[in-house]
Amino acid sequence: LKRGWSIAETPYPKKILRLPQVLSQEEVARLIDAAKFPFHRILLMTLYATGARRAEVAHLKISDIDSQRMVIHIRGGKGRKDRDVMLSPKLLDALRVYWRGLRHKPTHWLFPGNRWHTASYPVTTKVLWTACQNAAERAGLEHKHIHPHTLRHCFATHLLEAGADLRTIQMLLGHRDLEETTIYLHLSRRHLSATGSPLDALTIRGEGEQTQSA
Repeated sequence: LKRGWSIAETPYPKKILRLPQVLSQEEVARLIDAAKFPFHRILLMTLYATGARRAEVAHLKISDIDSQRMVIHIRGGKGRKDRDVMLSPKLLDALRVYWRGLRHKPTHWLFPGNRWHTASYPVTTKVLWTACQNAAERAGLEHKHIHPHTLRHCFATHLLEAGADLRTIQMLLGHRDLEETTIYLHLSRRHLSATGSPLDALTIRGEGEQTQSA
């Protein structure tokens, strides 16, 4: 009890790595198709197409959509860092349909607040939560506990499965450290199936024969 001690030597419990929920591409399509309102649909499409955080999507400005370079500017992300993500042609078409359907064209925010989308402030992140929850229930996916960040995880995992490298995904997600991005290696079916078990390299006597108990 009288031994000296240092706080640096104090053991701390290890952080448990919990893998995030990821939907298949078919489930993401079901989720988007099940959106309760057209406005919810475009929010879900934007979340998945950009991999942006819910606050980043809510605060997108009209000027952030660069259809000439086919990029979307994400302003003031986590750590107050700006970045660019790809502008999907399919999302651009959907945004143009959304824009034509607005009675009052906004001048600043891409997704204005209030039910008529005419406010001088952006939509709240709660609306993005509601869009996810309503669509999940209508699509029969409520057991998946889907929230806006789920679509961010899907974006990264599906890119990795399609062959994108981790550095590119790190840049698109706005992660400071590559270690944050490596979690998606645990979720990628392509990387799991491409890695064989060491058991398959063994030659085992009696392989293929039915083992009888004594």
